[in-house]
Amino acid sequence: MSTLEVHGLSAGYRRSTVISDVSTTVDTGGWLGIIGPNGSGKSTLLKAVAGLVRHDGHVLVDGRPLASLRRRERARALGYAPQIPQLPIGLTVTDYVLLGRTPHLGVLGREGPTDLDVVRALLERLDLTRLADRALSTLSGGERQRAVLARALAQRAGVLLLDEPTTGLDVGHAQALLDLVDELRRELGTTVVMTLHDLTLAAQYAERLLLLDEGRVAAEGTPAEVLTPAILAERYTARVTVLHTPDGAPVIAPVRA
Repeated sequence: MSTLEVHGLSAGYRRSTVISDVSTTVDTGGWLGIIGPNGSGKSTLLKAVAGLVRHDGHVLVDGRPLASLRRRERARALGYAPQIPQLPIGLTVTDYVLLGRTPHLGVLGREGPTDLDVVRALLERLDLTRLADRALSTLSGGERQRAVLARALAQRAGVLLLDEPTTGLDVGHAQALLDLVDELRRELGTTVVMTLHDLTLAAQYAERLLLLDEGRVAAEGTPAEVLTPAILAERYTARVTVLHTPDGAPVIAPVRA
């Protein structure tokens, strides 16, 4: 269980700055959704938090600077599932998902019954059991995405960073995946930070939303506070109306001109 703090984070590539002075805090077991128009810096923000791109500012997990942690400590503290992963060649789905258990292995470096049980349960929940022995290279885009997320979930890190986790998934698999993330968050106290293009899914699963525009925080708060027609018209140049589910969650509906 971990609290994530981001203070004054700026990041970019080569001489280009993509995000500037981003600060936020996600309490233990919280779920922050990062939204924003294309090119607003959502993926760069996650990569900076994960320490994968050049950045200024500070990232702390439970008050400890992430940069000060050893590799195994960092892997237990923070898990990351990229939007476009580089998958190893020659591994089966099971072998790949088992890589997520590496930070928890003992001195002999061998998986035990607990590790195998964790992986089997995730394969079942993500509809991957029938693909367990298939090579990663033979999977469809949506199947690969589910395998990548299974590997990240198997890591059981205190903070989980998910970059567009529903890309390539149909609505049923997208819901099943987000339901599983929510279940693990509630059971284990996992802190979740997720980028998502689908504003309705973001509103229904994330507790709080952070809206980026041109690399800066444009709004932050509950889904109801952030997803208003006025804010969406200004930041997305979009014509929308905001409906609500029976439990009050916002539903973003485009309006034809």
